[in-house]
Amino acid sequence: MIFEKRSEKLLEARAYIRRQVIFILIAMGFLIVSLSLGMMGYHYLEGLPWLDAFLNAAMIMGGMGPVDAIRTSGGKLFAGIYALYSGLVLLASVGFMSAPLLHRFFHYFHLELSDREG
Repeated sequence: MIFEKRSEKLLEARAYIRRQVIFILIAMGFLIVSLSLGMMGYHYLEGLPWLDAFLNAAMIMGGMGPVDAIRTSGGKLFAGIYALYSGLVLLASVGFMSAPLLHRFFHYFHLELSDREG
């Protein structure tokens, strides 16, 4: 199991920070892969240059919407699906990145007073 059990001691700070960084890197990798998929969709389906494809994909992932007008039916279908997918990716990534912090918070308050740090 990745997280310590309720009966185990609180993870030391150095190990906790390492765990948090690993979770952030995994989530960022997932976001980069998702952004790359969006860029490819805009580049190949809409014929946008790579920089414009990046801008459109990043704006959709950020919840702002596309910058350039979508001209093709395939592009419109892609943009809609990518927008729904991006919303889920954002929520999942935030949850994944905050999991170690929330676990540490709840684990701390379930420890016996004598087992707490500080």
